[in-house]
Amino acid sequence: MPTEPVAVLTGVLKSYQMDAVTVPVLQGIDLLVRPGHFTVLLGPSGSGKTTLLNLVGGIDRADQGEVVVAGRSIAAMSDDELSDFRAENIGFIFQNFNLIPVLTAFENVEYPLVLAGMAPERRRRRVARLLDAVGLADRADNRPGQLSGGQRQRVAIARALARKPKLVVADEPTANLDSATGDAILNLMRHMQEQYRISFLFSSHDRSLMKAADDLITLRDGVIQGIHRKAVGPDGVEPDPAAAPLDHEPG
Repeated sequence: MPTEPVAVLTGVLKSYQMDAVTVPVLQGIDLLVRPGHFTVLLGPSGSGKTTLLNLVGGIDRADQGEVVVAGRSIAAMSDDELSDFRAENIGFIFQNFNLIPVLTAFENVEYPLVLAGMAPERRRRRVARLLDAVGLADRADNRPGQLSGGQRQRVAIARALARKPKLVVADEPTANLDSATGDAILNLMRHMQEQYRISFLFSSHDRSLMKAADDLITLRDGVIQGIHRKAVGPDGVEPDPAAAPLDHEPG
């Protein structure tokens, strides 16, 4: 498993303009996301979780500070370079699934591989393996409208993993699901993260998810209140001494 951080944020500031008013959203964020771990951003609505995910995912850019993902500075890339970088290195899971309604489950998972120019037979093998891994091998020919919310999110998870990204960013992916389905999706994401050794960065306002995290980052009003890292990672190896069991990294 890689040892270099999958993402490092240093002195990150982000605000948005609403008419004549500047609204600060992130205020001096310093954060290291460990590779091969399940990291949860926990905070109430308006705490800055989605904005932080957007910066790490390369969807938005910081006003100040530095965001480095998979060893690349987001600020140093042009828009075209950033688009290519996202496609190759980052998978996304959304709370509204964002599946293409006219495509089947198989075709939705396959679509990123088509864009990447992967050979058809190799695409078919990979998509079949992923749908089997998320328990939807028998639903490959169903369109999103023929699937339940939980099944749609399983398709979205498979799609996020299709290109074997270094990082999967998930913005409250259980928010629109009932509690039992949400728990099943959380367990599936955790299983896939451990199986594929891919870093997951997952946002939620549900404190019951604390137990699922390897690393738990709490946010409030755009400031990191604290970072709790498990003493032993999912691979059973002690983390670097710099990642103490309880870190406090104030904003």
